[in-house]
Amino acid sequence: MNRNETLLSISGLTIHRDGVAILEDIEWSMRQGEHWVLLGANGSGKTSLLSALTGYLMPTSGEIEVLGKRFGRDDWRALRTRIGLVSSSIRQLMQDAEPALETVASGRWAMIDVWRPLSRAVRSQARLWLRRVECSSLEDRPWGVLSQGERQRVLIARALMARPRLLILDEPCAGLDPAAREHFLDFLDRMAKSRMGVPLVLVTHHVEEVMPCFTHGLVLRDGRVLKRGALRSVFQDEVLSKAFSVPVLLTKSRGRYAMRVGGNPRRMI
Repeated sequence: MNRNETLLSISGLTIHRDGVAILEDIEWSMRQGEHWVLLGANGSGKTSLLSALTGYLMPTSGEIEVLGKRFGRDDWRALRTRIGLVSSSIRQLMQDAEPALETVASGRWAMIDVWRPLSRAVRSQARLWLRRVECSSLEDRPWGVLSQGERQRVLIARALMARPRLLILDEPCAGLDPAAREHFLDFLDRMAKSRMGVPLVLVTHHVEEVMPCFTHGLVLRDGRVLKRGALRSVFQDEVLSKAFSVPVLLTKSRGRYAMRVGGNPRRMI
């Protein structure tokens, strides 16, 4: 594995719709071995950037290259099987009666619901990924009775069934209570640091969800890149104050960040 390999490269990405600028002149590159945080307030452009990366939102101008494939030149439908995506949109499509093993197995074909009998080899592989996400005991448990934290791990196993080169986690802690969130984040940190660790992109607006495994950050504001680079240079009081349009104070303890909000938002606009 080449640690200098470029996984994604975005140059001059601009998206306008009905005269409104959704994204403007986005520049971003990510290399093998890096784990990125995509941070910004609601409406900053995070979801639009993800939609462009996965080929669901057509750029007005600029270039997107992911895993050596260029948008507009290569088949993006085939590329999607090499990009693992865990998001609330996928979670809402699952059938309540579907056992966890089948949910994981469906990731092999990047589809919802299993419409064919599962071979012994596919079942074995799905069990392997359930074990690797520390959920072996959930194999026969229906989706409808899984906790939110269990569902997130099962969806990660599902994404990993296709052996993706990149794993995108779109606000994976939404809906988790504080205890479940911490359990999930601890698992995420262990997974990223393990031998099976896949390069991660975590999309969030909570700095508290950024675990020690993350190395780099991209901060968006009003559809533009406010700051990008090594996490220590991005997670600064002045950067996040501008991102959220309110004075903030960041603290860090044992590799974890916390953010205190206060002051007059108008002063930061």
